[in-house]
Amino acid sequence: MPTPLSKKRISKKKIPAKKPKLDHIHHIAIPVPNIAKALEWYTSRFNCQVEYVDETWALLEFANAKLALVLPDEHPSHFALSRSDANKFGELVTHRDGLKSVYLTDAFGNSIEVLEAL
Repeated sequence: MPTPLSKKRISKKKIPAKKPKLDHIHHIAIPVPNIAKALEWYTSRFNCQVEYVDETWALLEFANAKLALVLPDEHPSHFALSRSDANKFGELVTHRDGLKSVYLTDAFGNSIEVLEAL
């Protein structure tokens, strides 16, 4: 009868295959009914910084991601990717904050914003 030690397998270390360069998520946008109240709520509870704010949206910076707070009638909920070839997804539109992007919809109706990488 084999002992428990004889059942132990020694795994060989595998050299990982070279991973392709992954896309960078710039921000996630969620709808809120009031930008000022949402800013107060998020900044009073979490360690984040306000990067941009106006009457229709705000951008909060966290250590590893950004969160956009958007009015439902002004901006769709979405996530945004930053790519150097953003223009291949459609005509880029310049926003008031100077960024250029294009919105597209995935196969399930979700909005995705593709930002031109700076």
